[in-house]
Amino acid sequence: MDFHYTVTTNKSINEALRVLEQNLREHNYGILWQLDLPAKLREKGVDGYKNPFQVLEVCNPSEAARVISRNELVGYFLPCKITVYESNGKTKIGLPKPTYLVHALDDADLMEIAQQIEETLIRVIDQSM
Repeated sequence: MDFHYTVTTNKSINEALRVLEQNLREHNYGILWQLDLPAKLREKGVDGYKNPFQVLEVCNPSEAARVISRNELVGYFLPCKITVYESNGKTKIGLPKPTYLVHALDDADLMEIAQQIEETLIRVIDQSM
């Protein structure tokens, strides 16, 4: 089981972010928070990482309520994260797979929900390429 799903796109980081936000909205997900990692590191006095790297925390409120009602430990890895970053001159979009994270909780019903969420987020990423 792979920890992540990552694709490479020819879009710029800003274009990928714009399309990703639109596609998330079409699937009832929203961006709760966005971190510009290199900017935050510079703000903290660390200049060692300069590649564009955005971390998005995304959420579908209905799904979040459903999974956390089933097991509060899910809150340890909510909301879902999607990253958009540059690596070797290419824009990448990826996420840690919800099924990989939920697997540790050993709950078949929760795993089924995580699979549905994962499939939706992968579809969003694929549509955003």
